[in-house]
Amino acid sequence: MKRNIKQKKKTMVVTMKKRFTWSYFFIGGVILVFALICLLPMVLTFMVSITDETSITRNGYSFFPKKLSLYAYKLIFQGGSDVIRSYFISIFVTVVGTLLAIVITGLAAYTLANKKVKYRNLLGMYFFIPMVFGSGIVPWYLICDMLHLRNNLLALIIPGLLFNTFNMFLVRNFMSSLPDSLRESATIDGANDMVIALKIYFPLTVPALATVGLFYGLGYWNDWWNAVMLVDNEKLYPVQYLLLQLKSQISMLKDLQYLSGTSSAVAPAESLKMATAIVTIGPIVLLYPFLQKYYVKGLVVGSVKG
Repeated sequence: MKRNIKQKKKTMVVTMKKRFTWSYFFIGGVILVFALICLLPMVLTFMVSITDETSITRNGYSFFPKKLSLYAYKLIFQGGSDVIRSYFISIFVTVVGTLLAIVITGLAAYTLANKKVKYRNLLGMYFFIPMVFGSGIVPWYLICDMLHLRNNLLALIIPGLLFNTFNMFLVRNFMSSLPDSLRESATIDGANDMVIALKIYFPLTVPALATVGLFYGLGYWNDWWNAVMLVDNEKLYPVQYLLLQLKSQISMLKDLQYLSGTSSAVAPAESLKMATAIVTIGPIVLLYPFLQKYYVKGLVVGSVKG
């Protein structure tokens, strides 16, 4: 009997090794090739960012540039203190805005997921209408001006703080999949709705909250529109708007050089675009691996159940 059991274990190990050798190797190879293909645009962006502008004009984009140059990065960081200050402003706005937006979205989703709330369907329709019909830029600007959202950090946070309706319904569907007995038992123990939401539902809804948090973080980090409309103070410019201004100035300089016929110093318009992408994408690339394990689970469960 013991010999038969040992032989069966050996055959199982051999079959598992064979399966791993062929199927897993093939799947791993396909995933590796796909990952390399996805990585190629990033590599090309970086190589163009360190390519001399004259070489780009003559030969176009290339993975193997004939002449390297860091002039685009020098232009970006020549006002070192301004760039660093803008980075800190963008990081502060992204962190604070994302946390507040997650809390507001989670509380609104908890309210709509609570079956004991009266008129929750009408409240859901109230949230859904602005998702379809927008008021326009002029009313938006007048409201921001009336709330004194001008030339301060709140002007970069509050206009984007009002949660996205899609994100709210995503979290609501996730919370609706949780059993009602959790809320009932907590109510019997004397917990109010705020305690139930923050200490019970929020921890159980981490995948959905992390998913919408990534959406909010991307929105805040890439936002330059609020700075264009509401900020005139250069010390409050986020990094996206600061680099947008620099890129516009370089493009205008290149057009002036073309019209005047002078090309003593070629403005790095193309390489500056790619350098801007490399400089601004860093924090989000570092953030995504920490949220990746929640991302797919939050989307699938939140969009299917409920």
